Amino acid sequence: MLEQSYYEKTDEIIELHGAKASSLIPVMQDVQAEYRYLPGELLSYIADKLGIPLAKAYSVATFYENFSFDPKGKYVIKVCDGTACHVRKSVPVREALEKHLGLGKGKQTTDDMMFTIEIVSCLGACGLAPVMTVNDKVHPKMTPDKAVEIIDELKEGECE
Repeated sequence: MLEQSYYEKTDEIIELHGAKASSLIPVMQDVQAEYRYLPGELLSYIADKLGIPLAKAYSVATFYENFSFDPKGKYVIKVCDGTACHVRKSVPVREALEKHLGLGKGKQTTDDMMFTIEIVSCLGACGLAPVMTVNDKVHPKMTPDKAVEIIDELKEGECE
C-alpha cells in the first residue's frame, strides 16, 4: 500500500494535465519522473481518475519501453550495447559496474536503492562510444576503470 502522499502528488499531476484520456501518457511520464518508476497501484488510480479501463492504461505502460513498474535507484546508469558501443568494448564496462555494485544475474538495482544499471540498445552517441549515462548525463569513451571511478565519486558525494 502506497502512502497517501503518492496519491496527492498524482492528483496534482492529473490536475496539471487535465483528467481526460488524452492525458494518460503525460501523467504517467510525470509520475515516473517523480518516483523513478510507475507504481502499479498508481496506474490503477490514474486509469480510474482519467476514466479509462485499467487494461488500456496497462497496455500503454507496457508498450513503451521507458515505463517501468520496478523501483529504480537514485542513479540510473544506462550502458549502451548498440553496435558501435559493443565493438568498442561496452561489455567490460557493464561487467565492471555489475561487479563493483554487486549486481547481475537478473538484479539491476542495489539493495540501498542508490544505483540501477540498464543495458540499452542505443543512446544516440555512437561517435562517443562506448557510452554510458548517469541520470541522462552522458559519459563518453568509457572504460571499466572510468565507470567504477564515476560510481565511487557518486558514493562519496552521498557521504558528504
